[in-house]
Amino acid sequence: MPRMRLLVLEDDADLGEALCAGLQQRGHVVDWFREGPQADAALHSAPYDALVLDLGLPGVDGLEWLRRWRARGVTLPVLVLTARDGIEQRITGLDTGADDYLIKPVATDELAARLRALLRRASGRAEALWTHGALQFNPATQEVHWQGRRVELTGRELALLEVLLKHPQRVLSKTQLQQRLYDWSGAEPESNALEVHVHHLRRKVHPGIVRTVRGVGYALGAPEGEEPAPATAVPAAPPAAPPAAP
Repeated sequence: MPRMRLLVLEDDADLGEALCAGLQQRGHVVDWFREGPQADAALHSAPYDALVLDLGLPGVDGLEWLRRWRARGVTLPVLVLTARDGIEQRITGLDTGADDYLIKPVATDELAARLRALLRRASGRAEALWTHGALQFNPATQEVHWQGRRVELTGRELALLEVLLKHPQRVLSKTQLQQRLYDWSGAEPESNALEVHVHHLRRKVHPGIVRTVRGVGYALGAPEGEEPAPATAVPAAPPAAPPAAP
């Protein structure tokens, strides 16, 4: 399955812990917050693939946070996960800007599948298999093939390759890539960890699969035999601050 960086806003401690554990077991990076202002600050600080939003929050309601984010131009896919199961409530949530609406309790496998579907729509990749020249990547199974040969990659290497495939015409800085690969709760990565992952990708897949843009960062290499297309840098997010303890 595609590895995602997810923001979870859920005030219930037991449910929040269960959601985080279930999604992390499936290979995703998860930042969990119990209050709206914490999640709002996180949205300014790190790049997320999707947001799982509870509506019954303390203080400002989850629906109001959704209204504010959409009014501010936040286009991040939002999956509402709530106990509010009335038809009118579902319609209101979707009309306010939610991309999907699930009723608690929910199986983690279904939640993960719905998030994968949101990611496919957001990235414009409805197909099950991503191709880039001789490279084939199946985001559902996390299988990589180069010229028909299966390539075994570690979790971090897969995550790096997937981020680059999502942004084929973009140059991503070291900081932006690290934000995609590591959450705030884990230990700080070694200073050369990203360079090591890049080196391994080039060795295992193809030397030209990752292109270094000196002074800027890394980009997906051109398909074999083609000239690199002009790439543009992705604007950097403000420095990330660690989340407050739940």
